[in-house]
Amino acid sequence: MIRALQLLTGLTLLAIPATLRAQLTAQSADTLAVATDSADDPGLMRSIASKIAAPVRFVRNFRSGSDRAGYNAARAVAERATGYRVVVDIGAHRLYVIDGSDTVRSAPVATASNTTLRYGGKTWRFETPRGVRTVLAKDTEPTWTPPDWHYVEVATENGLALRHLERGQVVRLRDGTRLTTRGDEVGVIQPGETRFVPLVLDMHIVFDNTLFIPPQGTKHRSVPGELGHYRLKLGDGYQIHGTPFQKSIGTSASHGCIRMTDEDIEWMYRNVPVGTKVYLY
Repeated sequence: MIRALQLLTGLTLLAIPATLRAQLTAQSADTLAVATDSADDPGLMRSIASKIAAPVRFVRNFRSGSDRAGYNAARAVAERATGYRVVVDIGAHRLYVIDGSDTVRSAPVATASNTTLRYGGKTWRFETPRGVRTVLAKDTEPTWTPPDWHYVEVATENGLALRHLERGQVVRLRDGTRLTTRGDEVGVIQPGETRFVPLVLDMHIVFDNTLFIPPQGTKHRSVPGELGHYRLKLGDGYQIHGTPFQKSIGTSASHGCIRMTDEDIEWMYRNVPVGTKVYLY
């Protein structure tokens, strides 16, 4: 769920996208296997057209026996469910809206990258959790508050140091500029001046080769457009939402949330009421 933000270094804007490792190196626990002819198979000379039409077999791999057991248990719960509900097959990147025994909607989704990020003694594991959740709330044009791991990714990818900027804190930079906050904005005060100048929004804050993490509640910690136009909240930070990264749909690319196409998430917003159960396996 990360936007390609630019870096703000000194007072110069660097066009260095905050690309996602999870999107560039998404590693899924699931794979696709395509049946093709071997070199020794007399059917090797089949037409290209027939090869293109060859069926694709989905192979679901598991990291361990307990991982397999967790999948089986979560799937069994989903299969026993009744009523109007949402079912997400995480590995197959597929979401279903079911009413009784009828499938009302089937849509491709992006799920978590199943990757691990480590930094400064902390570890983040990006998975879409199995189990049963509930649609707790819905909204339109949601904004995203980047967690700390977002800034860890950006700093790591761009070879930057990382530092939290606390609300009201004054950081004196090498050239004498003071970096601080006023109200809900992050800005600078130039050497010899007293005027507070807010920094450009939608930019990462980088000075002296250090990426500063903005305080919670400031405008610089709020990113519009990252979650698409609609969102269904599932609790604990997990959500079903849209995305500007439409090409990620159908892959393991997110940090845990479920991404949908613009058309599908709009349908979900209009047709899945708050209180609907969501089964994930």
